[in-house]
Amino acid sequence: MEFYCESCETAMCLECTEGEHREHVTVPLRDVLEQHKTQLKTQLDAICNRLPQLTAAIELVGEISKQLTDRKNEAVTEISSTFEELERALQLRKTALINDLENIYCAKQKVLQAQLSSLLQGKEHIQSSCSFTEQALSHGSATEVLMVQKQMSERVSAMARHDFPEWPHQNAHLDCQVETEGLRRSIQNLGVLITTAAVGHTSVATGEGLRHAATGQHVSITVTTKDKDGELVRTGNAALRAEITAVADGSRVVTEPEVTDNKNGTYEVGYTLRSEGEFSVALSLYGQPVRGSPFRLRAVKPSDALRSPDDVKRRLKSPGGTGGHVRQKAVRRPSSMYSTRKKENPIEDELIHRVGTRGREKGEFTNLQGISASSNGRVVVADSNNQCIQVFSNEGQFKMRFGVRGRSPGQLQRPTGVTVDMNGDIIVADYDNRWVSIFSSDGKFKNKIGAGRLLGPKGVAVDRNGHIIAVDNKACCVFIFQSNGKLVTKFGARGTSERHFAGPHFVAVNNKNEIIVTDFHNHSVKVYSADGEFLFKFGSHGEGNGQFNAPTGVAVDTNGNIIVADWGNSRIQVFDSTGSFLSYINTSADPLYGPQGLTLTSDGHVAVADSGNHCFKIYRYLQ
Repeated sequence: MEFYCESCETAMCLECTEGEHREHVTVPLRDVLEQHKTQLKTQLDAICNRLPQLTAAIELVGEISKQLTDRKNEAVTEISSTFEELERALQLRKTALINDLENIYCAKQKVLQAQLSSLLQGKEHIQSSCSFTEQALSHGSATEVLMVQKQMSERVSAMARHDFPEWPHQNAHLDCQVETEGLRRSIQNLGVLITTAAVGHTSVATGEGLRHAATGQHVSITVTTKDKDGELVRTGNAALRAEITAVADGSRVVTEPEVTDNKNGTYEVGYTLRSEGEFSVALSLYGQPVRGSPFRLRAVKPSDALRSPDDVKRRLKSPGGTGGHVRQKAVRRPSSMYSTRKKENPIEDELIHRVGTRGREKGEFTNLQGISASSNGRVVVADSNNQCIQVFSNEGQFKMRFGVRGRSPGQLQRPTGVTVDMNGDIIVADYDNRWVSIFSSDGKFKNKIGAGRLLGPKGVAVDRNGHIIAVDNKACCVFIFQSNGKLVTKFGARGTSERHFAGPHFVAVNNKNEIIVTDFHNHSVKVYSADGEFLFKFGSHGEGNGQFNAPTGVAVDTNGNIIVADWGNSRIQVFDSTGSFLSYINTSADPLYGPQGLTLTSDGHVAVADSGNHCFKIYRYLQ
């Protein structure tokens, strides 16, 4: 074995070099020995370097396992002592009841026995007198009768007049009533075992309070807990701790924020900083850091803080495309932000791409509204005030633009909603033309539907049957058409009840073919069957978790989770298929301003039309 075949990576003898390995590259074994020894040593060093990490992990998991055992033993002790105490309490109550029973019994018996004694004594006296008198009358002489007559007459007369206690002085009522049904139910439900599967390294924190704050103003962070597989934990009671320290003096704890348990797996962490500077926000779950923790936080005076969407959204009367033109002034940002395709930002949020700026050229927008994605990696945008449709790649690269302003078939007057059907056709809701236009994937006009029926279509979607669902914002109802334009059904009217709408905006269809509509002025999301039967709704007016200030865009992921653009609160919220709040998408690095349409791209990200900022943004989305 003096030679080495590099092709076969094996040692061999001289004879083999002239046999099966004669056409392979062979070298003396000693020439490659040091090379292989060096490679092995490098690989060995690499795995040996992991030993301290594994040792630390073993110690950590072992410590948690020991803590779990200790908690279990403590719980067993607490359960045992609690039930022993309850047993003692029951025994004491049993003794007290028997003592009270005995006292009542004795008191009643004393009265009855006294009455009985009096009656027996009277009976005995009467029987004695009667016997004596009868004896005298039957067998006494005349002298004896005359001698006892007066005495016996008085005695008999007295007994006849005597008032004996013939009616009972007490009763025999003595029962024991113990209501045990409620107690049994309480015992069956006595004691609750509290635990969660939440772990720190998969749980996420979102919110502007992670990165920046204004002094003297309350700021909040939302923590969404997840298990080891990244699945959402839907129960509360997790041990979440928050701590803010000054970076300049890492040992000085500035404040311990207040943690509010929402009891659904999410937690609100609120704090107020009194001084400016750089701070570190540490979030730990059961002693382990939440993903990304600690976070670097900068606090500035309110006058130096960036204007947020909340500061300017109050000037907006209504989003564009729902009637008369509304001027929306975007938040001022550095011009470089508008020109970049890939957003580079020191704040680590979920933003991947920011595409577009205000203008009328290709890749520029003026009040974009609807947004949709195709299965072949395209993002389609309804550029409302530019009266056109623009198409981009999933990475934000401009691909094409089509549309001519006008009121004839094939022209666009105010495109608001857009979707892509299973054939790749682009379907556009035109608010001012009052119809829905259908274009081929390359922008050639094919057909229009809904003319004469629609008053102001806003959102549009395609269900699993190929039906086109159009939300009529002005008529406050939903139309369902066949692809050839034949009306299948319509439902809804203006109002506040379950089947009514107040300015409905966008629509999505889930994997059950259920129709999900955002009800703008009723601040809720409503879910209907494919036939338009009301199923349920969720949301209310407000700024808390699961509340809306005029919801707009809506999309559904493959798991049935519902993603909603919250226009007035300038945020994106995520709900499960039943409408329970799950989390936010972190948009804090480059805040939204009046988001409109929303969609899921073919590679699983969330794209949103940031109407007030005249661009669309793509965010990382973990399903």
